[in-house]
Amino acid sequence: MAKTIDRRVCAELDGGFVVFLIGARINKPWKFWKWLPVATAMPRMLTELGKQPELGLLHAMNLFSFPHAMVVQYWRSFEHLEAYAKARDKAHLPAWQAFNKAVGSNGDVGIWHETYVIEPGKYENIYNNMPPYGLGAVGRIVDAVGARQAARQRVKAKVAA
Repeated sequence: MAKTIDRRVCAELDGGFVVFLIGARINKPWKFWKWLPVATAMPRMLTELGKQPELGLLHAMNLFSFPHAMVVQYWRSFEHLEAYAKARDKAHLPAWQAFNKAVGSNGDVGIWHETYVIEPGKYENIYNNMPPYGLGAVGRIVDAVGARQAARQRVKAKVAA
């Protein structure tokens, strides 16, 4: 387990990045043969991405709250994310095709994603008494003092940098 940083800090990244939220909702829990392949596909993809950092995934964290599952992902760029999603020799495309064949729009399992392209200086964050988390697990940790004390100041500090 990562060590807790017991002071106010924030994370900064050089350049832009992408935040990708992807999730599933088990609408019919008794149909485990429909949602189990969905539940097992994401860990395979994250393992693949973790072993190949050149694919562009910077960090991912899983969040569960039955019947929902979500992965927050940080990517180097939209181009990296899109290339991975479309790559015929990677885990995503076959999993997506299998989902469409087995489930499609029949209502058994819901899936969703949201993509946010973040420009340099157009984000802010704060962490207090936390181990490196979220963007803090990806970026450079700096003390939240001076021009980084308040949310508005943190955004302005990045825009001016």
